[in-house]
Amino acid sequence: MPTNVNDKLISWASDIDPGTIRQAEKTARLPIVEGHVALMPDAHVGIGATVGSVIPTKGAVIPAAVGVDIGCGMIAAELDVTENQLPDDLEPLLGRIAKAIPAGVGQGHDVAARNAKAWLGQHKPATELADKQADKVTKQFGTLGSGNHFFELCVDERGRVWVVLHSGSRGIGNQLAQMHIAKARHLAKDLQLRLEDPDLAYFLEGTPEFQAYIGDMLWAQDYARANRDQMMDNAMREVFAFIGFGRETRRINCHHNFTQREVHNGSELWITRKGAIKADIGDLGVIPGSMGTRSYIVAGKGNEASWTSCSHGAGRRHSRTQAKKLFTTADLAEQMRGKVWLDKRADALVDEIPSAYKDIDQVMADQADLVEVRHTLHQVLNYKGT
Repeated sequence: MPTNVNDKLISWASDIDPGTIRQAEKTARLPIVEGHVALMPDAHVGIGATVGSVIPTKGAVIPAAVGVDIGCGMIAAELDVTENQLPDDLEPLLGRIAKAIPAGVGQGHDVAARNAKAWLGQHKPATELADKQADKVTKQFGTLGSGNHFFELCVDERGRVWVVLHSGSRGIGNQLAQMHIAKARHLAKDLQLRLEDPDLAYFLEGTPEFQAYIGDMLWAQDYARANRDQMMDNAMREVFAFIGFGRETRRINCHHNFTQREVHNGSELWITRKGAIKADIGDLGVIPGSMGTRSYIVAGKGNEASWTSCSHGAGRRHSRTQAKKLFTTADLAEQMRGKVWLDKRADALVDEIPSAYKDIDQVMADQADLVEVRHTLHQVLNYKGT
C-alpha cells in the first residue's frame, strides 16, 4: 500500500533509501508537474529523475526522465511446450542464442539487418540521421546490448515454458536522447530556470525543441519495440529448432522507459514512466526479477494513484561499482546454482548478481494494489550481454 511522503509524492516502496526520496522530491517540486509523482516499489536513484518513478507533467516533457535508453522494456512469449519436454542438457542453447541475438553491434546479423532497412524505410525519425547513425540503426537492430539486458528461458507455475527478453533502443536511442538532454539543459540555462538539478531540464509544448524531441522519442520507442520483436522472432526459431517442436501461443511487449499523452481525472497530461510500466485495466506486463530469481506476468488494476503504473523490475539495491566491491564470482556462482548461464564470463557479470537487487517478492507484495500476478516464472537458462 502507498505512503504519502507529502502532497506531491506518493511511494509504494517499503525498501527505499533517503537519497531516492530526496531526488524524487526535486522532481515533484517542478512547476510543470501536475499532481503528485508516484514512486514504484523498485525505486532507486537515477540520473536526474528517479528510476522507478511516474511523473505527470502538463504541457511539458523532461528528456532525462525518459532517459537515454528510450523505449527500453520487456517482451515475453509463452510456448506450447512444458518443462518435461525440454532436453536434459540446455547448455548448447546458450551458443545458439548468442548467434541468434548477439550482444553488441550485431555485425553479421544479416536477416535482422535486412529487416532493419525495411523498417527504417517505413519509419523516418524526426531528426535526419547521419550515415553513421543510419548504419548503427541497421547493425544494432535485433541485438541485445549489455548491462542488465538479457534473454531467459523460464518455466511458470504450470510447467509451461516462456522466453523472456529485456532490451531497448540501443545506441541510436542513446544518441538521440543525449542530444535532446543537452539541448534542454542549455535552454534551461538560457531561460534562467534555476533548476535544482540541471538534468530535470524540460521542453515546453508548442516550442520547436519540444516537437523535435517528441518526434525522435516516439520513433525510438517504436524502434525499441520492433527491436524486441525481431530478437524474439530470431530466438523462437532457435528455441524450437533446439527442442525439435513447439509454437508460440502469445506475446507481451511493453516499454518501461517512455512518455505518452494520457487523460487522467479529465486532464490531458504527459505521463513519463522512468523504470515503470503501464498497468491500466486490460494491460498485461512483464516484471523481471534479477538473474537467478523470478519474473512475473501481471495484469494491471488501473490504480489512478499510481497513474495506472507499476514497477519495471526488482530495482537495484547496490550500484554496479558497489556490487563489484561487495561480491565475488564465487558468490555469483552460488546464487546461480542449478541454472544454465554464462559461467565462463562470471567476472563480467558480478555487478548483475541477484544480491545487488531488491527482493522481487517484496516488490510484488508492495504493489498488490497495482497489479494481479497471472504467472510466476522461474529461470532455467540466462544469457546476458557482457
